[in-house]
Order: sequence, then structure tokens, then C-alpha cells
Amino acid sequence: MEIIKTAVAGTLESSDCMVTIEPAQRGLEIDLDSAVIRQYGKRIMEVASETLDRLGVQNARVTIVDKGALDCTIKARVECAAMRAVEHDGRVNWGGVIR
Repeated sequence: MEIIKTAVAGTLESSDCMVTIEPAQRGLEIDLDSAVIRQYGKRIMEVASETLDRLGVQNARVTIVDKGALDCTIKARVECAAMRAVEHDGRVNWGGVIR
């Protein structure tokens, strides 16, 4: 999946996260801002990386501002931002890629 444009998903409300994804030249770069980074930062990064891998995203800069989101919310926000950042024909199997 090739990231074409910058896209955002999520909010800065409690128990949510805001994910911004934008095109990059080489590889994946994930930046995380979270009040619970010491406790859960590694897991948040794993969930985001696994989701991007399943979507086939190879070149992107991803910024996550976490406000206590659960794994399922992080997956949904990353998937939504990625789908918004690519040009697709509108026939998306939402949730079908992410397990």
C-alpha cells in the first residue's frame, strides 16, 4: 500500500488516540507521544507496526498521540488513517485486513 497524501484519524479525547500518516521516502518511522509511554509505549508501537505491516505499508511517517487508547482503538485508527492516505476505489473491506 502506497501512502499518497497526509491523513488523520482519531481524536485527542480520553481513551482515544490521534494517528497522522504521511508519505515518506524510505521505511517506516513511528513517533509516539503518550502520557503512559513508560508503561505501554512498547506495546503501542508493536500494535501500530503490526497493523501497518498487515496493510502492506512500507514507506510512511506515522505520528501517534495517545490518550489511553486500547489495542483495538489503535488498530482502528491506524487502519483508518492509512486508508484515507491512499487512493482507493471505495470498495474497502474495513476491518478485514486487521485481525
